[in-house]
Amino acid sequence: MRLGQTSIIHFASRLLSSVLGFVATIFIARLLGPETLGIYYLVLSTVAWLGIGVKMGIPEAINKRVSEGEDEAAYAIAGGTVVVSLFLVMSLLILLFSGWINDYIGYPASEVIILFLFVNLAKSVVNAILSGQHLVHVLGVFSPIRTGTRSIVQIGAILGGFKITGLFFGYTVGYALVSVAGLWIVVRRFKEIQTPSVDHYRRLLSYAEYSWLGEIRSRAFNWVDVAVLGFFVSSSLVGIYTAAWNIAVFLILFGGSLSQTMFPEMSSLSAEEDAQSVTDLFETALTYGGLILIPGLIGGTLLGERLLRIYGEEFTQGATVLSVLIVATLIQGYQRQFTTTLDAIDRPDVSFRVNAVFIGANVILNVSLIPTFEVVGAAAATAASVAISLVVAYFSLSSLIEFSVPLGEIGKQWAAAVVMGGVVYTGLWLESAYISVGNNIVVVLTLVGFGAAVYFGTLFAISSYFRTTVEQNIPVDFPAV
Repeated sequence: MRLGQTSIIHFASRLLSSVLGFVATIFIARLLGPETLGIYYLVLSTVAWLGIGVKMGIPEAINKRVSEGEDEAAYAIAGGTVVVSLFLVMSLLILLFSGWINDYIGYPASEVIILFLFVNLAKSVVNAILSGQHLVHVLGVFSPIRTGTRSIVQIGAILGGFKITGLFFGYTVGYALVSVAGLWIVVRRFKEIQTPSVDHYRRLLSYAEYSWLGEIRSRAFNWVDVAVLGFFVSSSLVGIYTAAWNIAVFLILFGGSLSQTMFPEMSSLSAEEDAQSVTDLFETALTYGGLILIPGLIGGTLLGERLLRIYGEEFTQGATVLSVLIVATLIQGYQRQFTTTLDAIDRPDVSFRVNAVFIGANVILNVSLIPTFEVVGAAAATAASVAISLVVAYFSLSSLIEFSVPLGEIGKQWAAAVVMGGVVYTGLWLESAYISVGNNIVVVLTLVGFGAAVYFGTLFAISSYFRTTVEQNIPVDFPAV
């Protein structure tokens, strides 16, 4: 029950964060247009990729070692010194190649990239320690604080006439705020401050030598398509694509909350050699990995054009892209549970191979499809590559632990989503044929809210497993159904 409540708190926090970010992106898109939005996301994409060379899997290693419950401060300090050293080297390289970087982005942003790298690095290390200390719910609460602060500062700066500079300033303020607050919390929870030994560095690096590819895998899922699109299409199309991507990623939040909540628990149980409990947690994660994504796929396909119209009329050409990207996030929702479990049972070497397959397939497919099919090709490449890696992950984990895929519960989620889809489709037909509300945002919010109520109501009625989960995790007694 505690894990369920932690997941819900983390998910609710990230949901609020995404809503804030979604609203802010709409304002930014309407005020500055898709070209400026495209430049901003190219900067973020560059930071994401260069950040791999700064982190090198160290935050994941900090999370793993701290979660084991011994010498927490020593591992945190060891990891911090390593990533700061890598950051200094990367900053020098960015300054040396600033001309090339600025030409690619189409804006003089090399100094901004260094600043973004630093605040990202600080947030990643602090988040890793919080997660390792089993404070995933606190980590989740920081997400809307970061996004809300960033959004308020960005919009205020844009209205003040600072344009893209305002976007950069708001981003920095949001990340810096939660990094400082998180550091204050983790330091207070250390039992004692220890100077790291050579063994602490060795154990960190032994895990990081495999986990760094997980960082690349995460960046590849989010940013390979954007990075390659930057070479072949206009900034406006990049802006349209990232608007669709923001909606699709919105749906993966619950699966991400599950994996983040489960990892420290699985890691602790694995250290105690409690294999059956690890398996039980993994099967639970699989059961609910698509809880939001399955109805999201059906609803997003039906409402895709209207959702994108919120950003502006020119963004509606990304409707097909949105549907394909939601498929990609649905597959990713399940794949992430597999790789999280592999990492938790201290097999980052196997997770490394799974991630290598995804990255190779993603790069090859993006480079092959984008020149011909542009943004649709980018979305298709992401979906296909994550599907390939899911198959590899399934066979890799099944060779290490015994588990069963909860097909019955997943099937009930699909059934409830189909019922919801019928209701949403009927609502769209009635609005276009008879009611004609006229206000697109009102129509979208009404159908999304009503559709969600139908979905969860139907699932609650047909799934005793879901009813039990709900009853165990909220302080309300339901009558027998």
